[in-house]
Amino acid sequence: MIVDLRTYRLLPGRTPAQLDLYGKLGYPVQLRYMGEPVCYLVAESGALNTFVHAWAYESAGDREAKRAKMMQDADWKHFLAENAKAGNIIEQHTSLMTPAPFAPALSVPKPKR
Repeated sequence: MIVDLRTYRLLPGRTPAQLDLYGKLGYPVQLRYMGEPVCYLVAESGALNTFVHAWAYESAGDREAKRAKMMQDADWKHFLAENAKAGNIIEQHTSLMTPAPFAPALSVPKPKR
């Protein structure tokens, strides 16, 4: 199993707008290809204007195949264009991680078709 953990830093005050944009245009597309995320979290303290999300995959190959299919989707391309226009995101950091041996088991969600 591999987990794609992403951290985004936003312009101050733009978190609600980014979450609204993603919730309407991005999230439904990702559900079609990857199923539910492991988590989708917004900072309440510390590094404000930050959100993280994690998606579980069977392997790096599974991640690559699912993301390649999603990248061909016209709805995803529309989200990416609108996301770029909005300009809310300052920085993105992506980490591909594996669960520690003693961690509770995660399951790979089924895509929503």
